[in-house]
Amino acid sequence: MKGHVQDRWYRHKKDANNKLMYTSTGRPVREKTELYGKGLRYKVHYYDEENNERSKSFPDKAKGKADDFLLKMQHDVLSGEYIDPNAGDVTFRKYTAQWLKGQSSDASTRHSVNSKLKTGIFPFLGDKSLSVVEKTDTIRNWLEWMEKPKSEGGRGLQASYRALLFGIVSAILQSACDDRKIRRNPCKVKSIKKPKGEQKKVVPWSNSRVRSVQLALPREYSVIVPLGAGLALRQMEIFGLSPDDINREEMIVRVQRQIRWVDNRPVFAPPKGGKTREVPLGEGVLGEVDKHLEQFDPVSVTLPWLEPNGRPVTVNLLIRKAKPRTRYFGERVPDVIDGANFTYDVWKDAFDAAGLDYTPYRDGMHAMRHFCASVWLANGVSIKEVAEYLGHHDPGYTLKIYTHLVPSSHARARSAVNTVFVPKQRSAAG
Repeated sequence: MKGHVQDRWYRHKKDANNKLMYTSTGRPVREKTELYGKGLRYKVHYYDEENNERSKSFPDKAKGKADDFLLKMQHDVLSGEYIDPNAGDVTFRKYTAQWLKGQSSDASTRHSVNSKLKTGIFPFLGDKSLSVVEKTDTIRNWLEWMEKPKSEGGRGLQASYRALLFGIVSAILQSACDDRKIRRNPCKVKSIKKPKGEQKKVVPWSNSRVRSVQLALPREYSVIVPLGAGLALRQMEIFGLSPDDINREEMIVRVQRQIRWVDNRPVFAPPKGGKTREVPLGEGVLGEVDKHLEQFDPVSVTLPWLEPNGRPVTVNLLIRKAKPRTRYFGERVPDVIDGANFTYDVWKDAFDAAGLDYTPYRDGMHAMRHFCASVWLANGVSIKEVAEYLGHHDPGYTLKIYTHLVPSSHARARSAVNTVFVPKQRSAAG
């Protein structure tokens, strides 16, 4: 196959008639070129899959490496595994910009990915070339940097967040492999271990804790508790709920939207995962909603759909924002509640008012979903149904979270088998 290694420092000497000169032993006579001692000595000339000539240079005393490189390029071209050695020179940051073009068109998802890139990926990997990021040592050093405390020059990120970042980097590098920028995805090498977030057991609130929080909330927000603890709605699904989503004849609530904030702008969007769902509505929860409606009128809000420049959608929201708070992050938007601000300004204050300790992981508004799921399971609702009501795509995921809350069915199992193998009556003495 075409290709050769050129020695730039020496050439075959020719006589006055332009013929090659040989020694007495028949070896060509060599002479120094005008490039002797300047730059890299060996230049490998080879041809890619499209028969374009390419080259790569090696220093003095590296003839063996040059020969090996030529053989590898020739082999890769013949086997269809050829990758341009310069393809990996592009920076990780620049390639990621191309990768993002093929990802989700959802503005909130793009915003979330960009935030993660800026937080824990670009500061370490952004300005490195793909060929450098491809090395397993680079990925190991990045993983160490993410875990190391800030006081030691790292980021001090939790394992669960590190796992999310690892997944993004792996997806980007896999795309680089598919685009033949690099030969392998180092995140899939056996010696590289993906961070694993600690799976904490869900500890549901007690009934009294639910009631205490509801009583401590301002009246205009107290309906939040039955919506969360009685319907398992997520925080921004609660704030995006409309009385029009309630079917009083069938006693169900259709969960079909939430409020998202994209670049400090609120938008309406489908629930998490784009999955609408129907949740059974208890009479007691409906009574709480009606009680709220007797005191507070719904508010008509028009927001763009999915992203700030999306089509406008008008919805009558059940819960309106109360008077503007003094502690507010980002842009003020009348009648629309920001989840983070609500947690900081209202939710945590309710725990203080109720005399309850507040732990972010245990006591965020998401805890009401856990409470509702535990109530369903304790009363015989199947895991499959609970998964549907929660909006989970996979019942296995629901079981993983709540398996320890599923009540024991040993007694029911024994009773079922006893209908076939009927136990003998024990004597009174027995």
